[in-house]
Amino acid sequence: MTDVDTLDFAIVVYREEDHWEAEMLPVALTSDLDGLIHALRQTPSMGTTIGMVAVGDDFFVALRVFGEQVDVFLSDITAAWEWPLAQQVLEYLDVPVPEEEELDSVLPAGDLSIFADLGLDEMELGALSGDLDLLPDEVLSSIAARLGFSQPFERAVDAAIG
Repeated sequence: MTDVDTLDFAIVVYREEDHWEAEMLPVALTSDLDGLIHALRQTPSMGTTIGMVAVGDDFFVALRVFGEQVDVFLSDITAAWEWPLAQQVLEYLDVPVPEEEELDSVLPAGDLSIFADLGLDEMELGALSGDLDLLPDEVLSSIAARLGFSQPFERAVDAAIG
């Protein structure tokens, strides 16, 4: 369940001919991993499709779909205690939900090299996801800028949040 005061959004990013496009997805997909993957597969892209989801000020999920291959990255495994999407991502990755005493550290899960071929290496993604001074939407905006689709991403976010 999302809080009215939080910023939740799901964005799909894809290449169309020689430029990036981004569109908002239904906010309901911020709590439905299977639905999110299905929506990304439905996007008319000749190549990879990227999904970026921010859930409040708690965590983000990045996905990359290419054919049957689905790569997933979760910024904070401890979010699985409170958020269905984070729990679903850990189940998808076959990563156990952390014990309550492990909730004092922010640890990512999934494919840290999800965007390495696009210019964002594992170290940089790990550093961005662990920066507690940045909100999830700010981290995703920074990732979008590094990957070269900042403008379409920002337009989609503006459309998603009004």
